[in-house]
Amino acid sequence: MNTAKEYEPQAGGLAVEVIETSSLGDRSYLATDGEIAVVVDPQRDIDRVIAVAGRLGVQIVLVLETHVHNDYVSGGLELARLTGADYGLAAADEVPFDRRPLSDGEVVEVSARMRVRAVATPGHTFHHLSYVLEGEYGPVGVFTGGSLLFGTTGRTDLLGQQHSEDLARHQHASAQRLAENLPDGAQIWPTHGFGSFCSATQASGDSATLGEQKRINPALTLSEGEFVEQTLSGLDAYPAYYAHMGVQNTSGPEPLDLREPVRAEPEELRRRLEHGEWVVDLRSRKAYVISHLAGTVSLGLDGPMATWLGWMIDWGAPITLLGESREQVGQAQRELARIGIDKFAAAAVGTPKELAADAGQLRSTPAATFGDLAAALGGNSQGLPAPDVVLDVRTNNEFGARHVTGAVHVPLYELKDRLGEVPAGAVWVHCGSGYRATAAASLLETAGRTVVLIDDMFDAAAQADVPLTDGT
Repeated sequence: MNTAKEYEPQAGGLAVEVIETSSLGDRSYLATDGEIAVVVDPQRDIDRVIAVAGRLGVQIVLVLETHVHNDYVSGGLELARLTGADYGLAAADEVPFDRRPLSDGEVVEVSARMRVRAVATPGHTFHHLSYVLEGEYGPVGVFTGGSLLFGTTGRTDLLGQQHSEDLARHQHASAQRLAENLPDGAQIWPTHGFGSFCSATQASGDSATLGEQKRINPALTLSEGEFVEQTLSGLDAYPAYYAHMGVQNTSGPEPLDLREPVRAEPEELRRRLEHGEWVVDLRSRKAYVISHLAGTVSLGLDGPMATWLGWMIDWGAPITLLGESREQVGQAQRELARIGIDKFAAAAVGTPKELAADAGQLRSTPAATFGDLAAALGGNSQGLPAPDVVLDVRTNNEFGARHVTGAVHVPLYELKDRLGEVPAGAVWVHCGSGYRATAAASLLETAGRTVVLIDDMFDAAAQADVPLTDGT
């Protein structure tokens, strides 16, 4: 879901609308005094922002970026162009397009009742700015971007491991600076931290004040040394497509194009599959396991499809989208455009039976629970292939915390390049919920492996008495 949350009144007659992009774990914001508006960190599909402004009857006069984003393509430049708004970025960020350069302490008088104050908060990036929203009676909140998040901070290694410790020290100092200079009642409006891999660790909560964060956020409760050690030790891999986002945002993203891709007929789909191209099944994994075209990859719209596809593919590889409806294909286009994938080889709509060139293309995938795995490990596979291999495709941190005893670990984002490392025999594959495991099962099937999908929550493994090991 990608929605605009409830209109939230703030002190001094200001209000903030939250525009959520849950598929990427990010939020954008529209702040208004009831007549004019400021937009912070908009996603590339700016029609959502324009719709919110239209619904509220306000004029967008200022668009702000807290930093050059690494996890999505910004819509800020195009939004400013379409609305005539000023486009504010850190003065230290060198870009080839016109913008309003902002520096630490600079105040933008948006109206008689609303102003924004830029605060240098390096850490997530070197030139990161937070923006304090001020009304008639002073600060009401702060847009913290990738600085202070709910219960955590933005990660500090996106500009290279060589900078991660230095940036972690900056991140701690930036959080302390916000805490020292703003009232405890100030609201915090972060861009990241709702599932985004831009978070140093998993964020917690849906809203927060600065005073609340002073009690729980490691950047505000730990010493600098403790915070740096904890932050660096907790960092895990981040999506490969991040390498392309900063480049696009710095050069100036192109306007969004959501025109429908060319339609592929069954024979063309078969040809693309035979050539090993990415043909992505957008249906739910429950539908996928019942029937699908051989060679397709399951990345349903009921999960973070864009994140995992963008992480797994070779950048620029041809992609064909398969959906049950034109609306599904359109939704996938929108989500993928947010990470800079906006050109597709083709698309097709229909059921697997309708899209198959012949019945020989149709496949199904056996599915099981962790209870079934426990029984199979005990010698009762209940008609399913006996497990020769238990494959865990979760992240390194997830596997390191706890895993099935004896499981082989290959994170999903590495699987296509490491299929040869999966031992011979029948593979029972799992993740944390079933979504990534279904994608992995589709890759394994295409490689000719015998697969059983464990479509279950990992927490159920302990309840089912599956043998588990803590730590690596």
